[in-house]
Amino acid sequence: MLTRAIFNDEHHLYRSAAREFFDREVAPFHDGWETQGTVPRELWEKAGAQGHLAHTVAEEYGGAGVDDFRFPAIFTEEQGRVLASGPGFGVHSDIVVPYITSIGTAEQKRRWLPGMVAGTTIGAVAMTEPGTGSDLVAIRTRAVKDGDTYVISGSKTFITNGQLADLVIVVARTAEDPHGGLSLLVVERGMEGFERGRNLDKIGLKAQDTSELFFNDVRVPAQNLLGQEGAGFVYLMQNLPQERLVIAVMAVAAVRRAFEITMDYVKQRTAFGRPIGSFQNSRMAMAEMATEIEIAQVFLDRCIMELNEKQLTADVAAMVKWWTTELQVKVMDRCLQLHGGYGYMKEYPISRMWVDSRVQTIYGGTTEIMKELIGRSLGL
Repeated sequence: MLTRAIFNDEHHLYRSAAREFFDREVAPFHDGWETQGTVPRELWEKAGAQGHLAHTVAEEYGGAGVDDFRFPAIFTEEQGRVLASGPGFGVHSDIVVPYITSIGTAEQKRRWLPGMVAGTTIGAVAMTEPGTGSDLVAIRTRAVKDGDTYVISGSKTFITNGQLADLVIVVARTAEDPHGGLSLLVVERGMEGFERGRNLDKIGLKAQDTSELFFNDVRVPAQNLLGQEGAGFVYLMQNLPQERLVIAVMAVAAVRRAFEITMDYVKQRTAFGRPIGSFQNSRMAMAEMATEIEIAQVFLDRCIMELNEKQLTADVAAMVKWWTTELQVKVMDRCLQLHGGYGYMKEYPISRMWVDSRVQTIYGGTTEIMKELIGRSLGL
């Protein structure tokens, strides 16, 4: 394994703390959460109490004020190490919070950020609709201004943290302009007309609550508008590079863990009187995966540093997202194959990792959409 030069002593200390948190508070209980379909709210509060949520929030709002994506990346990597697909920490801390910190008013920050740092206020973002997928300009959920409120009507689906969320950033149409007609409005738990549908029954990520959300003429105070009316599409485009980088971090962490698990297995499992890892096919497969994982890690680390320097572009973020997630699907499949029939058994972790990986090339923008964006950036 190549040395990752992007981390210093402070990062290594934080990794130790994050590892201890996941080993103690998550790994022993995750199988039960897979059955329940969600994680307990107490887990969020424990994560907040130990400083693992919303790392970038300023100290005046209760955060650490660390403008360094390497810290949340480390937290995500340690989550992947224990195969904890359940807690939607990344969506909360690295996707929802940045909208509030970057375009929220001082009053909105005072109202929402302390609870998000503490884990008592859980965040979600609602973009996808039943008929839209990755096509944001096709969004049909509407928000009509009525005095000092907006009335939101519509529905969203595939919303991570949907069951637990106390605060949902809703992408809604406030005008007919395809791009200039979208706005971001914050819907809070308990608002009349805001309803949660079923916790969706997915093939993977079983411990992560993913929901349908319904907005039946929900009256939202005008002060819950994030940023400027009609600027929602611009805000989404500004934040998507980080969202896609979060997914890439998850992907590389997962393939590293799958590789480690498979390496142990091929050394111990025997066939025809010798370890299966000693066969040429196994050695070649492991060698290829080891090389591809290192290539992905180098690319990912470069992107992490570019994000820190505010230089990560949308097209490069699309590159790292599709490349790492497609690699994740490929590596999981090869690792399962090397496990043979045991890989198909749920008692072996590679089986869950294989199923959990499949959505990575879909959410946050499908691989096909990523390639389309890259192609456009090339002037094609």
